[in-house]
Amino acid sequence: MNTISRIFVTGLIAVSSLSPLALAQDGAGGVAVGPQYDTTHVYVAPSDVDAFVKSFLGTFGGKSTPQVIVTVTPTPSKTSSQLLQTPVGTVSLFGFRTPIPVPFGEERTGYLVTNMTTAIRKARSDGANVIVTPFPDPIGVDAVIQWPGGVNMQLYWHTKKPLYAPFAHIPENRVYVSQDRVKEFENAFLKFSGGKVVSDAAVPAAEIGDSTGTIHLIRVTSPFGKMAIFVTNGHLVYPYGSETTGYEVDDLTTTLAKARSLGVVVLVPPAVFGDRKSAMVRFPGGYVAEIHQIVGSH
Repeated sequence: MNTISRIFVTGLIAVSSLSPLALAQDGAGGVAVGPQYDTTHVYVAPSDVDAFVKSFLGTFGGKSTPQVIVTVTPTPSKTSSQLLQTPVGTVSLFGFRTPIPVPFGEERTGYLVTNMTTAIRKARSDGANVIVTPFPDPIGVDAVIQWPGGVNMQLYWHTKKPLYAPFAHIPENRVYVSQDRVKEFENAFLKFSGGKVVSDAAVPAAEIGDSTGTIHLIRVTSPFGKMAIFVTNGHLVYPYGSETTGYEVDDLTTTLAKARSLGVVVLVPPAVFGDRKSAMVRFPGGYVAEIHQIVGSH
């Protein structure tokens, strides 16, 4: 497969085969479990899996679950799968041995939900399109939804309830949306997630690689975690728009030094924007990410 990594996300749910637990009412009406259950799915060629694991865990710390060979799609396919858990974000890593069924690989983020039936019903009522209806996977049930503006994400539910430690720093889901759809997307996602807008402002376009003018940036927090919504005209400079996740670290200089030593390429060197110092990197296998350190207001 193409060595440029594709982002997917962890998800789980079933329709007719759901267990009584999945069918139970979630009570309070909120469907989020917590930010530490958000995962970015990274797809790399099988030959790049080991190098990606070494570089990602070496950069951020943490550990990997044992690798298994499984089917994680509703139609026949085969992939290696393992979970990379770090203090600043979690990755579900896939190395497909077969072609990847459409639309898998296009999902940006996956959220664990308390109740899949409720989550799907709520997503639909809040404006999402269910583009892959619920299906069982080896450890639970998945579904894929699409928000206005073309933002895909996966919802998941586990047969056995997972228990993960809170992140030291909650990662940021970075979404690029057009001016035509941003309000529709924002309203729908906030309603679904129970989130709120933290900031909504014009910022230097240099934040996404443009040397002139400003862009509209909306920062959101919700029980699912953090999100940055970049409102653009789509005239993006590589690598902006290729990343789906931003990782906060305590010391960006030290983190980048570790990353470089492990084969990570720094695509955009550190620069300060507002209260953060940010860089863009590419891990072995092609996964592009933003990494930042909070440095205070400037």
